[in-house]
Amino acid sequence: MDHTPKRREEYRAKRSSLNLTRNQSLAVPDMPVMTENWVKRLIAMIGVIVACFAVAYGAHMYFSIHSALSGGGAKNTATSAKILNKKPVSVLILGVDQGIEHRHDQGNSDTMILATANPGKNKATMTSIPRDTLVDVKGDPGDKYFMFRVNSAYEVGGTSSATKTVSSLLNVPIDYYLVVNMKALQSLVDAVGGVTVKVPFNFTYDWCDFRKGRQHLNGRHAVAYVRMRKEDPRGDYGRQVRQRQVIEAVAKKAMSVNTLANYRKLVTIFNKYVDTNLTFGDMFSLALNYRGCMRNLKSTYIQGHDAWINGSSIQVASTKELQKKSDMIRRSLDLPTESLDNEETRQNRLNDINNDIKWNNPEAFTNYQIFNVNSDTPETSKSQGSDPSSSSSSSQSSNSGGNWFSKIFK
Repeated sequence: MDHTPKRREEYRAKRSSLNLTRNQSLAVPDMPVMTENWVKRLIAMIGVIVACFAVAYGAHMYFSIHSALSGGGAKNTATSAKILNKKPVSVLILGVDQGIEHRHDQGNSDTMILATANPGKNKATMTSIPRDTLVDVKGDPGDKYFMFRVNSAYEVGGTSSATKTVSSLLNVPIDYYLVVNMKALQSLVDAVGGVTVKVPFNFTYDWCDFRKGRQHLNGRHAVAYVRMRKEDPRGDYGRQVRQRQVIEAVAKKAMSVNTLANYRKLVTIFNKYVDTNLTFGDMFSLALNYRGCMRNLKSTYIQGHDAWINGSSIQVASTKELQKKSDMIRRSLDLPTESLDNEETRQNRLNDINNDIKWNNPEAFTNYQIFNVNSDTPETSKSQGSDPSSSSSSSQSSNSGGNWFSKIFK
């Protein structure tokens, strides 16, 4: 009997009954569907590769900058414990006129700014100290600079005298210093591609024109912008505002520099023009861990009162003003506030008692006196307060051999 299926249906039924299967060794296997776990693994692998490249680039940048610094004579490259542990720090910035207009002597510190940075609070402060502020200059071997202009401290004893004087004036610790001359400022501004500032009014200085409003400055214009003083209606206080504008702009752009070439430029400038006790490790750590502080920066200055002491114009800061700035800076350093008790507050107290000083009087003091060290007796050679409108008194002061105070102050 012929069992060959006659119809398609019968053939399929018979084939099915034989339980035939494909040859699995020859068949193409089905591709598995990518699960969520595989996606996570792929992303993780990509992340590791990117991280490796970042570490490699960072290491290359680190050692390249380290090499540049070492080549420039930097010997101490360790990181201080305070910066390593991300503690609040203070830095005294001294802008000296050395390196400009062919000056190569020590020079006075025409710019004095005490800066603080607190990474825990992501806050920073910059407090300008007017160059003519009356202070007890520390580091003077004699008493020639006892109660003198603060900008003379750098000339008397360099950074040591300047830091001790400012520290005593405000009762705050100063961890580090930066001495920057005008050549450095010009080069730094150029290295970061210039800075943009808000010009307060129209003026021309050193063949540079400035117009009220936002203006982009190159290095040469930035130097002229911060040096002009006489045309500013606020005098040295107006100049301090402009100085802080430029320093803040440079700091923010330097912190955001992300190319090795630009870092090398900054390092070269630091080696050549900046004197500091910050090590390479300190600066590198500050750039990495303290940059957030620049987003919340408080800028201020010590407000002095005009005074004429022996025919010379001086700025005398009241005890109230000094206490206010001391409290602000100490808080920014996570330190408890303390009542000021220094030579400056003693001189203010003695003048309040003996000369009835009126701090709310807008007119310049003509009766502020300098009292002897550890004594309530006025210094005869320094204490004759002259009225600037009196030509006779000014002439007498100038002709008096013992009144060296007036001669040096002028």
